[in-house]
This record gives sequence, C-alpha cells and structure tokens, in this order.
Amino acid sequence: MFALQNQKKVATLLAAYNGMRWLEGQLLSILSQRGVDITVFISVDQSTDNTLQWCNDFAMKDERVKIVESSERFGGAAKNFFHLIREVDFSTYDYIAFADQDDAWLPNKLSRACEVLSKTHADAYSSNVMAFWVDGRESLITKSQPQVKWDFLFEAAGPGCTYVFTRALAISFKAKLNERWSLAQSIELHDWLLYAFARANKFKWMIDDCANMRYRQHEKNQVGVNQGWQAKKQRLSKLLSGWLFHQSTLIADFVGLSAHSFVRPWQAGNRTGFGFLAVNFYKCRRRMSEKAVFFVLCLVFMIKGKGK
Repeated sequence: MFALQNQKKVATLLAAYNGMRWLEGQLLSILSQRGVDITVFISVDQSTDNTLQWCNDFAMKDERVKIVESSERFGGAAKNFFHLIREVDFSTYDYIAFADQDDAWLPNKLSRACEVLSKTHADAYSSNVMAFWVDGRESLITKSQPQVKWDFLFEAAGPGCTYVFTRALAISFKAKLNERWSLAQSIELHDWLLYAFARANKFKWMIDDCANMRYRQHEKNQVGVNQGWQAKKQRLSKLLSGWLFHQSTLIADFVGLSAHSFVRPWQAGNRTGFGFLAVNFYKCRRRMSEKAVFFVLCLVFMIKGKGK
C-alpha cells in the first residue's frame, strides 16, 4: 500500500449506551489513530451509568470529541446512528466511519481504510475483524468473501464498526434517510442498510481481508459473532421468526428496489416467492455455509407459506 501525502479528515460516529465499562479504552484507541485528522461525534442513548456526563467531561478536555445531543430514547444502535448521520455536517470531511463503544482499534485502522479507498477509487470500505472475549479467546471473523449480486438485500458487508465511506456516499445516504425517515425507524441494522443503499445505487464497496480492530464479545452485544451453542440457537430462533425476510423487504423498499423483478416474487412472503429465492440462493449470501443455510431457510418458509 502507498502512503497518503496528506492526512485525510475522518468524522467518526460513535453511538453509546451504558458504555462506562469500555468507552475510555475505545475512545483512546480511536483518538490514537495514525495518519488521519480525526473528529469523533458521540450520541448517547439515555443511559443509567453516567455515560453522557463522562462523555461531556471528556469532550471538554479534547476538542476532537463532539457530543451530538438528543433527548430521545433510541432503544437500539441503528436509531442512534441514524440520528448521528442526520445531525452531523459531513461537508468538510473526506471520510466517515462508524464506531461501537466497546471495541479496540489498532493504530492503523483508519489509515489502512483510507489507503484502500484511495487506491481502488471505492466509495466504501469494510473488513474482517478479530473477535475477542474476556477469557482471552480470539477468533478471526472473515467477511471478505466475494460479493454476489444480491447479498446486500440479505446481509451487511461485515460489522459496521469496520465501515469507512466517502463524503459523497454519506451525503447521498443522509438525503435518502431524511426522505424515508419513518421507514428507517423499522430497520434494525444501520450497517446493513448503508451497505444495501450503497450497492443499490452503484457505489463501489471494498471488503478488506485485513483485520485492524479487536471486536469485543460480551453478553450485551446487540450483534455478535454467533459463536457457541446458545448464540447459534438464538440466531436460529430469530431466522425462523421471519425476521430476516421482513427486514429484507423493508430494506428493498428503502433503497427503491421493491418493484424490481428480483424482489417482487418474494416480498409478499408466499410459497412461490420463497421457492424463487431458493432457486436463486447462491446470489443472496457471500459465504458458502451461509448460502446453504439461506437455501434451507427458504425451503422452510416455502413449506410454511409465510416469512413475515
């Protein structure tokens, strides 16, 4: 990779909620990023552990940290990130990044992303991550399988905390978010929605095989790596509830693909539609094992005759 001649300005959006256990370490790892000019915008969902006061105090000591205020109770990371996207002015930044409150970024995380984006002329970047647990376990989580035609309607590009994207994509997404604000409130994963919007609108997305952050796993993860029997059981229950296809339908609507010939057959959630998806399963997920799970899930809902 080549070195950047000038530091890029990066606006990092951090959604916080009851994060006092992890915030200081995460924030310091973000502010220690090499080779970039960084500003961190924090929005704190209504918390009970003094997170907001701590963030305000930190911002008073470091001008690179800005608090985006809200009296709203978001109740989930997606709505909090949507609030950040809506409120932050991106006009003076080269790139925008998402950050969770509980991870640890390696010092070259953002510079690596900026280099890849610059070299490939891509609009957005995501990557593999190194998951870690309190007991010392670590596991490389690979998300860099080749993108397929319709994966964006059924999965994200990886953990949102790896996302870095251009000002042009951020401004375009913000405009759509403002236009479809009410619909967005029913979409549960901001990273999946951004990936879908980018792909549907022909923005170029690169998924890097390099892992430049440590992805903390704990009992309060909203979305984790689904390792262990209990996690797999919970994920299976969620899939069998129809959550995936319901969210996919909402996302297809948001990005303007409801009338597309690929989407129309299955958005009604009937047997014929799930049969259509089963035939096209290989176009819908990146990882081979997840293609197989997706195929079986389509067959299950084809038999049940409902998916929402």
